[in-house]
Amino acid sequence: MSISKILILLFLAAIIYNLGASLYFMMADKGGSDRMLKALVKRIALSVLLIVLIILGIWTGIIQPHGLGG
Repeated sequence: MSISKILILLFLAAIIYNLGASLYFMMADKGGSDRMLKALVKRIALSVLLIVLIILGIWTGIIQPHGLGG
């Protein structure tokens, strides 16, 4: 497995973690703090950064896109 695939999987894990954390904070805090907002902002920032990195990887040739047929 290449480093780019590992990096993408780590980003996806961090995105899912922050989504789960925001759900937990929403249920636990009942609107008493801004922890949910911060977790959602982190999730959005990670998602945008991941998309930018994928675009840069394709542009530089590090990531080779292929069709569904292989």
